[in-house]
Amino acid sequence: MNLSPENKIAGVLAPLFALRSEHGLGIGDVGALRELIEWTRQIGFRVVQLLPINEVGGDNSPYNAISAMAIEPTTLHLAPGSPAELTQKAFESAMANENLDALRHGPVKYDRVRKLKRELLESAFNNFQLNPIANRKAKFDQFCERESSWLKPYSFFRVLMELNGENETWDEWQLEHRDPKTAHAWLREQPTNMRNQFSERERFFCYVQWIADEQWREVHQFAEEHGVALMGDIPFGVSYCSADVFSEREIFHLDWSGGAPPEPYFKDDKFTMKWGQNWGIPVYNWPALREQNFAWWRQRVRGVRRIFHLFRIDHVLGFYRIYAFPWRPAKNKEFLPLDWNAMLAKTGGRWPHFTPRDDEKPENAEANRREGEDYLRVVLAESGATRVVGEDLGTVPGYVRPSLHSLGIAGFKIPQWEFLHGQMTPGSHFERLSVTTYATHDHKPIRQLWAEAMDEKSPTHAQALEDVLKIAQFSGIVLRQGLEYERDFYPAIMSALFNSHSWLAIVMITDLLARKDRFNVPGTAMATNWTRRLPKTIEQMRESRSVRRRMKVIRELLENSGRIRATD
Repeated sequence: MNLSPENKIAGVLAPLFALRSEHGLGIGDVGALRELIEWTRQIGFRVVQLLPINEVGGDNSPYNAISAMAIEPTTLHLAPGSPAELTQKAFESAMANENLDALRHGPVKYDRVRKLKRELLESAFNNFQLNPIANRKAKFDQFCERESSWLKPYSFFRVLMELNGENETWDEWQLEHRDPKTAHAWLREQPTNMRNQFSERERFFCYVQWIADEQWREVHQFAEEHGVALMGDIPFGVSYCSADVFSEREIFHLDWSGGAPPEPYFKDDKFTMKWGQNWGIPVYNWPALREQNFAWWRQRVRGVRRIFHLFRIDHVLGFYRIYAFPWRPAKNKEFLPLDWNAMLAKTGGRWPHFTPRDDEKPENAEANRREGEDYLRVVLAESGATRVVGEDLGTVPGYVRPSLHSLGIAGFKIPQWEFLHGQMTPGSHFERLSVTTYATHDHKPIRQLWAEAMDEKSPTHAQALEDVLKIAQFSGIVLRQGLEYERDFYPAIMSALFNSHSWLAIVMITDLLARKDRFNVPGTAMATNWTRRLPKTIEQMRESRSVRRRMKVIRELLENSGRIRATD
């Protein structure tokens, strides 16, 4: 895999859950990912970027996982023989109770998908226990031993979660379950049969993670064989309601909630505009992490490295300093109407601020830079040959981008946000060690921006028009009467992106397909968040005349920009 910044390449960002395949079970999985790898390779892309693949909680957000280490079970491809212990009979039995056509239609139906895949995994596990295939038990035991540092506390947490109605909010569990010490003491007092059942459930959750490890390692190898690099994603923070926080509370400040400062760009959410984004992630206790030689972070990076060829750190700015709220997101509505003084009265004199310190004084900025680099060097040391990308968007201190560059970490360039001395920065002036893209999973697709910009009655017309004008300016075209999106705008903006000087140009799959679907609206709990799926299977897209025509244009642009050769 040639991932040197000297070699300009391009990739596609595709949320795994959004992919469809002919044999899918209502959600994108590693089987669909294999199809995507083959398809995008033919077009000319050399990178497939995914969102985090860790096990999610009740809100289904990949950025609010219940474990920073465990893999989401719904990403697994389940079929007779996959895993090896899943029989044809067990598969057919589970399918008899499900309307697959309804499950595959429309958005992801998480409750039904989870129930179905859990039933299949339970059947495979029971067969594994009763009729172990040669050498499989030994491999499972080796996996459990190798990953025990996170797997044991995770599986313990996962069984407690099951006992509490599959609710990950451990601070609302039965009183004796809310702390690892009291939970272990409670378990020791249970009858033998109860302890055995508990142990069996721990073993089941370990089995699921073993299968996940097998399947994701295989797709990693598959991608390599097809000349495609998999790009993963590590959220800077971790969910309060996670196995990590439950088990290792000493490395977090649980009374502070991390997020981002007020951001006027996201006009969909009044709280974000007024107070900022309150993500609910506990703030790290960096001195405690240092005492442990950053063992938790090292383990987290190793887990990503075994699957991905490069990975993005979401909100890499958090390593330098993070915006912290003295209340959890559940109370955001209470604080929305308050002014500053009323907010202070409600919090006992504490206020949202950057921690460990703001950047207003030069000495503060220098301390933040120095400490941030120390922490990131730990990440780089564990990443080895796996290349690291830092999402450095938002309110960015002046020292951050030079700091990332000095460490060899590629930052992000959103063309319509890049200005220098009041002028839009041409793509030819982007640093080579950078990743450029028009949109992340949080942004509106460009086709949707276009529709709103062209509709003067749209409530978001002004903002959308401003964004479209900036993208047009970056692409060297002038908006005029009669300009068509597919014929004129689409090829121009793609050409400008690919011709930028950035090492890696990423296209959101919705932008690639010229669709309006949005995967997430930050700061909201909309029903469509993390549930939208592409309208066609990957095989149908291969056969679609309109898609093939558009992909022919993309391949020509990739060749003309030097991101692939005509012979590739």
